[in-house]
Amino acid sequence: MEDEPAVPEQTARRSKRARAPVRSADFTRSDKIEDVLEEEREESSDDFQEPRRKFKKSKAAEGASTSAAAARKDGPSLIEVIKGEGKEIPDAVKRWVEHYEKNQKAAMAELLTTLFEACGAKYNLQEEDVDETDVDDVVVALVNIARRGEVEDYQSAKRGFKHLKDNLVHFLDSLVSECQSGPLFDQSLFDKCLDYIIALSCTPPRFYRQMASLMGLQLVTSFINVAKMLGSQREITQRQLNAEKKKSTEGPRVESLTKRLSTTHDKITALEELMRKIFTGLFVHRYRDIDPDIRMSCIESLGVWVLSYPSLFLQDLYLKYLGWTLNDKSAGVRKASILALQNLYEVDDNVPSLNLFTERFYKRMLELADDIDISVSVCAIGLVKQLLRLQLVPDEELGSLYDLLIDDPPEVRRAIGELVYDHLIAQKFNDSQSRSTGSDGDPPAVHISRMLQILKEFSSDPILSSYVIDDVWDYMGAMKDWKCIIRMLLEDNPSTELDDADATSLIRLLFASVRKAVGERIVPATDNRNPHQTKAQKEMIENNRRHITVSMMKAYPQLLRKFMSDKDKVAPLVEIIIHMNLEIYSLKRQEQNFKALLKLIREAFFKHGDKDTLRSCVKAIKFCATESQGELQDFAQNHIKELEDELLIKLKSAIEDVVNGGDEYSLLVNLKRLYELQLSHKVPLDILYQDLVHILQSFRNMDDEVIAFLLLNMFLHVSWCLHSVLSSESVPEASLSSLLSKRDSLLEQLEYFLNNALKIQGDNVHQNQLAYRVCGILADLWCLFKKSKFALTKLEILGFSPDKSFVDKYWKMCEQLLHVSDDAEEDEGNREYIEETNADSVMFGLAKLVATDTVPKERLAPEILSHVEKYGASVGEIVKHLLTALKKKGDISHIILEALKRAYQKYLEVLSAGNEKSRLTKAFQECRDLSVRLAGSYVGVARNKYKAEILNTVKGGINYAFTQAPKHLSFLDGAVLHFVSKLPAPDILEIIRGVERRTENVKTDQDPSGWRPYHTFLDTLREKYLKNDGVNDKVADGKEGASVKRGRGRPRKHHTLQGKRLFDEQSLSEEEDSIDGSDQDAGAEDKQNDDDDEEDAPLIHTLRASKLRSLKVSKDDKRDPKKITDSGRATEELATPKTSGASS
Repeated sequence: MEDEPAVPEQTARRSKRARAPVRSADFTRSDKIEDVLEEEREESSDDFQEPRRKFKKSKAAEGASTSAAAARKDGPSLIEVIKGEGKEIPDAVKRWVEHYEKNQKAAMAELLTTLFEACGAKYNLQEEDVDETDVDDVVVALVNIARRGEVEDYQSAKRGFKHLKDNLVHFLDSLVSECQSGPLFDQSLFDKCLDYIIALSCTPPRFYRQMASLMGLQLVTSFINVAKMLGSQREITQRQLNAEKKKSTEGPRVESLTKRLSTTHDKITALEELMRKIFTGLFVHRYRDIDPDIRMSCIESLGVWVLSYPSLFLQDLYLKYLGWTLNDKSAGVRKASILALQNLYEVDDNVPSLNLFTERFYKRMLELADDIDISVSVCAIGLVKQLLRLQLVPDEELGSLYDLLIDDPPEVRRAIGELVYDHLIAQKFNDSQSRSTGSDGDPPAVHISRMLQILKEFSSDPILSSYVIDDVWDYMGAMKDWKCIIRMLLEDNPSTELDDADATSLIRLLFASVRKAVGERIVPATDNRNPHQTKAQKEMIENNRRHITVSMMKAYPQLLRKFMSDKDKVAPLVEIIIHMNLEIYSLKRQEQNFKALLKLIREAFFKHGDKDTLRSCVKAIKFCATESQGELQDFAQNHIKELEDELLIKLKSAIEDVVNGGDEYSLLVNLKRLYELQLSHKVPLDILYQDLVHILQSFRNMDDEVIAFLLLNMFLHVSWCLHSVLSSESVPEASLSSLLSKRDSLLEQLEYFLNNALKIQGDNVHQNQLAYRVCGILADLWCLFKKSKFALTKLEILGFSPDKSFVDKYWKMCEQLLHVSDDAEEDEGNREYIEETNADSVMFGLAKLVATDTVPKERLAPEILSHVEKYGASVGEIVKHLLTALKKKGDISHIILEALKRAYQKYLEVLSAGNEKSRLTKAFQECRDLSVRLAGSYVGVARNKYKAEILNTVKGGINYAFTQAPKHLSFLDGAVLHFVSKLPAPDILEIIRGVERRTENVKTDQDPSGWRPYHTFLDTLREKYLKNDGVNDKVADGKEGASVKRGRGRPRKHHTLQGKRLFDEQSLSEEEDSIDGSDQDAGAEDKQNDDDDEEDAPLIHTLRASKLRSLKVSKDDKRDPKKITDSGRATEELATPKTSGASS
């Protein structure tokens, strides 16, 4: 592009330039306008009026113009029509065209003035100035109007602004349509309008750029509508001409048609030139505008242009902009680009022209399926589906997409589930025939078999299987074909019978599908709210229950008999009954099947000893006893009693075997059965209770798991006894005495095993599951028999309060369990009852004791808080809720201060021991981190609500710091400072004065190093006061902000994005490069939060396996698994932003 002549000095009059036709290849006004604006900035504010002075006309001229306007004005002005309801726009456009045909300059001046007013600028262009005035001068004057703030603010009311834009679009479309028979092709009207629109689109005021871009983009769309109509006329004319030439090569008819064809072609060419002019002058600059709304409107318009006028726009010269904006930093722009591409790929005729584009950008399309914005991710998955339908993406590139099957946002999982169903299960995209007809005609068994191949990848993890099933369930009708699934499970033919892994997966699928059909969630929800069900949904759920019951009724006993010996299969099978309609058993006269089913469930209960099977059996039996009716209910209730009697007999026999020196396994299994049964209802254990106590006292060296379940069953029995006492109107003395005796026996045993567990040190503690159980039972037992709960009642004798030594030992044990390393706990992650024997359960017990005042909070709360920095994330969350609960009960400043003192005391111990500097620094940093975290709980309105509490903490901390000055003065910086920052400026000033008064008669210069923390503290407070914010959310070390995590469920992904220079013929302008900087800044901000996002990653991400990346279903020919790309989602360590901005 050639450089334009330099702009003369502002004082010299600019020469008039000939308005030569502008070539689309080199049209731009941005450089010229920027130069002029730069000169304007150097002038004084008075000079801003200079560009307007030369437009000043005589009164006579003004009067003539006004008279002419008044003479032709029959209604409201154009801008009033645009701002109005919009109904008058067609009539107003017709009147204006008539006026244009009579007086072109006056009409054009009116139109241009209307366009300026649509941009919010009051600038009246006179008809004499239309040809004489330079476009750049007018635009500079408009920019100066914006600088002075004299632009009408349409955006203050969003609804009104949208209405204005819609009417403006309607106006321009009507204008082009009305002018197509004449003014559109006079090479004057629209050329002049485009000059001003393009120039305005390059100005600094954002609102000018927004409105000018809207006008220019809409004009292209309107030009396309006219060009398409002319194109149809040209085709008709060409066919007529060809037909006439077959009759005669010459003649008036041939001559007339030839002339008409040439004229139509010239018009189309002229329109395309106008389109190119707008594209090169406006689009190529504004598609990378700093305003994301402008960028988005550009891409949306380009998508419409390519789709509606492919003869011009369906080529790489224009398509590349859709590919480049896939990397835009704005989610709206990325989404607009994806939606535009979706519309293009839907038209099969466009695909050949998209081959090069697809080859260069399909990898970025795949990456966007894992975009940080959920809506973009869902749209990108839909785009990938289209690419698969057209077979434009190799299957080995899809590995990373399958990771999203277990992603957190359900919208993303559902979208991937639909893709998996269409591509791997229904196999709709196999060949051209399947693309046209689909493969939904395959038998349900075929679909289920393909689903089992997918689930085989997760055979070792039921949780991941549930995620995959949940994703595909809505699209796979075969999952609801209960009879087909049952037939496959009962198949005995060796050639078609399922192998063990497939049978397990199919039973899991059946159980999960049944739960989904009756409205249950099979994967954790993002919120804890119960889903609202409409009347129609409830009716559908009841219909599903009936269908499941009818399908399962006769086959259920057969399924249990076949898979009775396999614990992985029997547990989900047994639990299916709680989702059935038991009334149908009576209606269908299937009582014998019901009774046989209960007997088989009882058999499974005594055949297995794992938690899942036992818990499923107890649920099923209880459900049958409560939900069945009449004779069947009586049978189920009697069945429970028989089961209890049989269990107690087996337990009694197992105890005798142990006493006689036998194996402990039978005792352990029956204790587990009793435990699961007691969790649901009371079991008559009075006779055996003393036997349990006796065996604990006599056999101290039993396996820890046996002892744990002995204590658990004793505790549950005591709890049920207490429940009976509290629910009875009159309580016999014997019952109270028996309860007290049982409770005291249990406490005695717990204290013994607590003392014994304290002997274990270090990470070996986690191997002693008994320690977790003892701590949990003690916390529950102390809460149940809390002394204040029974005070001043007839049952006061039941009240119990542990003495100080007992509480100290309890805390010491809890402290060891809480400090077990995360790795040590992860190693035990697959054990049974892990949720009841981990650090979370220990902290939950401690929090319950403190929150309910069972143990004085002044004793345990400071200890808990002083160690909070050493806890894991989940334990820290429990402490956070405990702190909130304590605040609601009253001032806890003394607890917070005591926690800070204990953390600081550990630092003093390290200091006095003369340890190495690294340990000393670490100890002080731990104290500071604790202060940051505790002060971080006072955010937002909590600062004002708990202002007195914060002040008390600060004052108490200052008092403590000066008790042995200067020895404790570092407490000011390490603990107090972070609470002061939560106070308003007046309070900070008062604290400064109070601290200064403490040293009025003290010679601090005698020990400069000792008093340095004091001076540092004061300097920091003065700085905060001078800034007059007093409510700094972030302290110097930046740790406070880390305590408040983003609520986003998905961790941010990092992708190394390819640059935008994929087409050699395009180079970036200086304007585009300037936007690059802002994009990089945004990327840097995203990068700062990556670590926080990874910490926020939910548990499901830790369960992912690399096998997800190779997930595939073998089709007609098996692919080499080595070709599957490994593009893991949650384990990348490169800190590149997930999406870039408008630039590469």
